[in-house]
Amino acid sequence: MGDWFFDIELLRIGDIFMPRLDYFAPGVYIEEIDRGSRPIEGVSTAIAGFVGFTEDVRGGAELFKPMLVTNWTQYLNYFSRPNSDGFTDFNAYLPFAVYGYFMNGGGRCWITSIGTSLPGAPKPPDPQPTSLRITGRGNRPSLRFGMRPEQIAAGTIAVLISDSGPRALPEGTEGSAPPNTGEYFKVQIRRGDETLEEYDNLTMNREPNGQFATYAVAALRNSMFVTIEDISQSGQPLARRPGNGQYELAAPIVTTAVDTFSSDIEGVRDDRTGVRGLFEIDEVTMVACPDLMRAYQSGLMNLDQVHGIMELMISMCEGSNSGDIPNPPNRMVVLDSPPDCPKPQQVVDWLNRFNRRSMFGALYYPWIKVANPRDRGNPISVPPCGHVMGVWGRTDETRGVYKAPANEVPRGVIGLDYDTNFREQELLNPIGINCIRRFPNRGIRIWGARTLVEPDKTEWRYISVRRLISYIEKSLELGTQWVVFEPNDEDLWARVRRTVSNFLERIWREGALFGASPEQAFYVKCDEELNPPDTRILGRLYIEVGVCPVRPAEFVILRISQWNGIEDEE
Repeated sequence: MGDWFFDIELLRIGDIFMPRLDYFAPGVYIEEIDRGSRPIEGVSTAIAGFVGFTEDVRGGAELFKPMLVTNWTQYLNYFSRPNSDGFTDFNAYLPFAVYGYFMNGGGRCWITSIGTSLPGAPKPPDPQPTSLRITGRGNRPSLRFGMRPEQIAAGTIAVLISDSGPRALPEGTEGSAPPNTGEYFKVQIRRGDETLEEYDNLTMNREPNGQFATYAVAALRNSMFVTIEDISQSGQPLARRPGNGQYELAAPIVTTAVDTFSSDIEGVRDDRTGVRGLFEIDEVTMVACPDLMRAYQSGLMNLDQVHGIMELMISMCEGSNSGDIPNPPNRMVVLDSPPDCPKPQQVVDWLNRFNRRSMFGALYYPWIKVANPRDRGNPISVPPCGHVMGVWGRTDETRGVYKAPANEVPRGVIGLDYDTNFREQELLNPIGINCIRRFPNRGIRIWGARTLVEPDKTEWRYISVRRLISYIEKSLELGTQWVVFEPNDEDLWARVRRTVSNFLERIWREGALFGASPEQAFYVKCDEELNPPDTRILGRLYIEVGVCPVRPAEFVILRISQWNGIEDEE
């Protein structure tokens, strides 16, 4: 009798199960089959992008180019001077916005620095920002390093000083090295993780025994990367020795000129600079430029120029800028009112002058007061955009993107520029101006959740609805990439319906969609009616998705009447 075997694994092609044809030896075969479909994972919804002034630009960050920052400490490493609080002497609003963002629950963000001083401002008294002064014991001056001019374009250089000892004598040499008195040190010149130069057995003794050590200035005199100067006073070498540590020697920051400032903020897409460069970061979902108002206050930009940058940010959030952003819109811009519009009627008049409506914009009023570290903690008025976006991130994390980011306390706020009352908010709320209000015994709260859409477009009235739909669209876009180039048949349609429905049912169970059942909350259609032969010939697959988002209970109405229980019983 011949040998018989059975194939226990079948390959599915459409609705037909086909056996493999390349079996040669009798036995049992186990195979893993990729069915093609993947579960859809929700995208991140609360990643901010900021544009504004910073105290410094170092540690690999570049002027006008976005840099990823995940916490306040990391912000200080990139955009503040060593051992600084990160704020600026000219009260730039960006540090306050970023600090408020992290304080209120924000996570990742991208920072674009547009300079370390106001354009046209007087130069600081220190004319050499490329010099580095290192002190020794008792904070006494020791050494000054400088960056050679030809190295400025290459970026920051790190000077690492550590302990060393006297140079050991060669084997067979009579005598012994002197004791290690602690005066000896080593200098490493580094850029990033690369060690460029290294000098060992250094001393501050100007006339050392060359067998055992080298005077530091003499050793680094021919360095290709740095210059060195002995600025120490008289004293013993140990007392004049520089302190251990890593010191950064940064290139000077060249600020933009006044006449090109507006265009520099706008940036160039191909160069990944300014606002346009920030929009090239796919994961950014909310954008703000708090220092637009700082520039306006300083006379660097007029109101029309400010409106131009705001218009640009809104248009790019809409994806309508020259039609060069084909992906689903997944961003919103948080706008700030001008500082010279402190009263409700003034901000209404300004908004009418701006005259730009969009479901991808949100406006918060009034400005908030926070503690200013550069003024002994005294209050300073700043735009609320950074704190608000932090609240957005906190709400997304604790409740979900479908929850309106309102009736929340903005942390770090100690006052408001204007206390809006109920009647004044009746003027502001219908036109999309979200108020931040102070309530007795409840503190300061964000008391609005509307977009800047036209008032008659009620379906896009709320921030949570716009962000939820953006979240669904972006998640579906990324979660259905496996469909591309699959055979366009009924089997594919069924898998697509199943994959999308599973994702929508999951967010329905989380409370993001309205309905007592999945059938009431959403529908997914992908069939022959949507995909007739002529569309399939063109290589297209159409999927129709409908969702019913939950909306915030903005107005709570209690209807109360008298009830006579005895009469009703009769």
